[in-house]
Amino acid sequence: MGRIFLIELDGRTYRCRFCDSALALAGDVLSRNFNCGRRRAYLFSNVVNITLGPEEERLMLSGLHTVEDIFCCCCGQILGWKYVIAHDQTQKYKEGKFVLESRWRIVEDVAELFNLDARLGSSDAESP
Repeated sequence: MGRIFLIELDGRTYRCRFCDSALALAGDVLSRNFNCGRRRAYLFSNVVNITLGPEEERLMLSGLHTVEDIFCCCCGQILGWKYVIAHDQTQKYKEGKFVLESRWRIVEDVAELFNLDARLGSSDAESP
């Protein structure tokens, strides 16, 4: 196996909970209302730093789909799946999209929401 080159993303990102690799931009979230079994999941238009498993037919709540499991390219943890083919016409919008299991597999990177370089101002300092 060769050397792994990770793609870094600028802005608010979703990351692998296990190794902190960047996976997707917050702007690539198409839906936060997906469910996978008993867990919540997000539908993304694009993800990076993943490897794909073999195609397989899977019967899901929304019908039969051809999917590929998604694995983190850094740590190998399963993260979700990619819709390859939706066999139901009403589900065709999912083709080529990615589902990442939220909460248990990915975390939202919120570091840029806080100014970590902020200095104490005069109103924040203690009185001498």
